[in-house]
Amino acid sequence: MSSMRPDLTCRVYPEPDSMEIDHLDRLPDSVLLLVFNKIGDVKALGRCCVVSRRFHNLVPQVENVVVRVDCVISDDDSSSSASSSDKSRGPFSNLFRFVFSGIVKPLQALRVTHHSPTQVLKNFNEIKFLRIELPSGELGIDDGVLLKWRADFGSTLDNCVILGASSVISPGSMKPSIGGGGNNGGQENGGTDGVCGEDNGSIPDSFYTNGGLKLRVVWTISSLIAASARHYLLQPIISEHKTLDNLVLTDADGQGVLCMNRDQLEELRVKPLSASSASKRTLVPALNMRLWYAPHLELPDGVVLKGATLVAIRPSEQSAAKKEVSDGSWVSTAFEEPFGTAAKMLVKRRTYCLEMNSF
Repeated sequence: MSSMRPDLTCRVYPEPDSMEIDHLDRLPDSVLLLVFNKIGDVKALGRCCVVSRRFHNLVPQVENVVVRVDCVISDDDSSSSASSSDKSRGPFSNLFRFVFSGIVKPLQALRVTHHSPTQVLKNFNEIKFLRIELPSGELGIDDGVLLKWRADFGSTLDNCVILGASSVISPGSMKPSIGGGGNNGGQENGGTDGVCGEDNGSIPDSFYTNGGLKLRVVWTISSLIAASARHYLLQPIISEHKTLDNLVLTDADGQGVLCMNRDQLEELRVKPLSASSASKRTLVPALNMRLWYAPHLELPDGVVLKGATLVAIRPSEQSAAKKEVSDGSWVSTAFEEPFGTAAKMLVKRRTYCLEMNSF
């Protein structure tokens, strides 16, 4: 039995030097920056700053940054809870403070949680791709209504595409897939929306009498106001971060997307925006609009859009310089699937032209 006892003299102990080696320190800065760029999220990067002095020095060199906003607070509201619950007000009346509850103090050296986006990003020196995501869309639409928009800006609006529908019906279902139909959607569901596209793309007369046209005008103006308010908020960020190549301001609902490429960003730096005198947003110039409408649009995957509407918008002074042949591409590629397919189908229908004054 004595032969089964362990031989304590044969134990293996680690070499003293190997216990002190930090293999992370052996990674070059370029590899760590690659990892940080994959992380992107500004809160996570803030936490990385507390790991080591080396990380703290590398994080400001990150090129890809994603800022997810927890909530939005209006400057003139005395109570944050009152303003954050009022979704329909959105950016229409006041400039926002962005609230980041998870930002740690090594990134900002601040103990409060209320920061403007400019403050949150001020320690980043090399941002090339910036994505800001709001907690929700600004437009308070009725349940069951589909409304999406995408806008491109330079110093002012370059173009905007809006896709709407009074209701969305899933395959094999006779009920809207986005909840119950609201009042606006209900105005259209009783008549022409049941027509199955054998109409040569023409808008039925009932579209003008049952409030359909008025509703689309409201959708268009509301989307343009939301886009111009977002653009106004971005001005100090664009001015401070000269390295930006691409900027996207979107929302968690996927309702609206504002995009700016390198040329558009530089245009805003050289030519300051014109602000609206009525509210803190960029002035919307005089516009030329083209509208396509389908009472009943069935997509290849079986989804049906009732009262489907597509609106393509450009400034009046720009429309004459742009070739019409290029219009189909920027309109049909504005949305992700399945809504990109819906846009491609709608532009094949009859086109209706409208104009709108600056506001």
